[in-house]
Amino acid sequence: MSKASSTVPSETPKDGDRANLSRTFKYLLGTQFLSRGIPFIFNSWIVRHLTQEDYAVYAVQFHLFVTCVLFLSREGFRRACMRADIKFEGASAKDNAALLKVAWMSFPLGVVITIAGCVFVFWWQGLQHSDPYAQAILINGFACILELLAEPLYILSQTLFLLKLRLVVETLATFSRCVTMYILILNLTNMEKGIVFALSQAAYGACIFLGYWSYFLLFRAYRSSDLIPFRLGHMMNFDKQLSNMCMLFTLQSFRKLILQEGEKIVLVWLDTPYNQAVYGLVDKLGSLVVRLVFLPFEESSYSTFARSASGQSPNKSKNLGRRLTEALKLVLLIGLVFLAFGPSYSYCLIRLLYGQKWSDGEASTALRYYCLYIIVLAMNGTSEAFLHAVATENQLKRSNNSLLVFSLIYVALNVLLIRSVGAIGLILANSLNMILRIIYSAIFIKHFFQESSSFSFCSCLPSGWTILLLSGVATLISEKVFLDRENFWSSFFIHFCIGFAFFCTSAFVIYRRERPFINKIIRFRDHSD
Repeated sequence: MSKASSTVPSETPKDGDRANLSRTFKYLLGTQFLSRGIPFIFNSWIVRHLTQEDYAVYAVQFHLFVTCVLFLSREGFRRACMRADIKFEGASAKDNAALLKVAWMSFPLGVVITIAGCVFVFWWQGLQHSDPYAQAILINGFACILELLAEPLYILSQTLFLLKLRLVVETLATFSRCVTMYILILNLTNMEKGIVFALSQAAYGACIFLGYWSYFLLFRAYRSSDLIPFRLGHMMNFDKQLSNMCMLFTLQSFRKLILQEGEKIVLVWLDTPYNQAVYGLVDKLGSLVVRLVFLPFEESSYSTFARSASGQSPNKSKNLGRRLTEALKLVLLIGLVFLAFGPSYSYCLIRLLYGQKWSDGEASTALRYYCLYIIVLAMNGTSEAFLHAVATENQLKRSNNSLLVFSLIYVALNVLLIRSVGAIGLILANSLNMILRIIYSAIFIKHFFQESSSFSFCSCLPSGWTILLLSGVATLISEKVFLDRENFWSSFFIHFCIGFAFFCTSAFVIYRRERPFINKIIRFRDHSD
């Protein structure tokens, strides 16, 4: 990794890390809220205008293709480059060039993976170039290339903490994708839906490409030679330690991809378009809180853990323990809220958003199980963020080996459970997989703090969690007693009022018991940028 370093004046390390965490979380939360909130609103409309087969293509098949290509191409580089000790505006042009030389390696890797992905889909489905589905795959591949052309600048912007840039660019790109799809579905009704979905993804990729390049060339006064810092005779002059870390994380990303998207791979491979559509609907709805809250919090926590661990403060272990405790307590608190109230209001939410056609099917039952999955997903994200931020290279290699074992178990569970309980089986397999990964991370964390009393798992459990579980039982009883699916609206009002009363009671009790912690979370916004 690069040895360049800089300091932020007028901030102590403790205040600086807290300010960085709050600032990073604020912008990442805003980015996720806009980039996921806009599609969520749009998704409520599109579900009513597509057949189940078309929605399966949109929500599962094309999403899986794009995610696999981009995740394998860039995830390792993002993880490794964020660990590089190049910080904020104090980074020199030489530091930026060293970082960009490594970051540009993601592009040729991405081109190879994109071509391999397209060839595999053509072979697997026996496609010809004239098939609309084949054309849509090629357009999706082109969209991935556009995003990969902007990836080095994305990495540079994250290293320089240009978080507002990501917020603006991803919001505009998401809006462009939704508007493109809306216009094509309404005005070109004869166009194949797969082509429509692919063109909207290409619009997204074009906005990402134009957004980052325009910013650095027009507003930051960078020259193209600065952003592509390769010179004849010095092509192989790059940070080899950082590039090795990128390769290590990229290898890990292959295993993480199976764990992250394995259920969709099995779903497309073994199950029907209807079950694909049901899972796609529940995943987009149920994972909204994951993408809006947990994902930005995991990214900001990883960034803060990595910077804290790279410092030389004598209180490093104590500070890491405190921040890990606060991070786990927050995600546990949010997860417990969804565990308490999610299952008893899943049917109502599906009915309100997508209509009775979806709520009376398997979707509402699948969403109930997804609420149980959210809490283990939250715990795993934060605990793994800590592991990846502070682990040594040898420890990361052992983590990679464990991920391989978990991947094999996970795929086997998916295959077994999907045959017996359909889409719900995928959620159960995901939950069991997350529990195994949490156990591995917990063992690492316990070993990391074995010579320090600065961290305890018991201190991560928020006070008042029992009142949330009691509220969950009460609202389940309310659903059984009061909610009438034939007389939905009047019975829903009674059921909603009961849940709202228990929610307010739980919030009051938890605030009384966790007032200092909650006030600290609220005061995040008081930190200056």
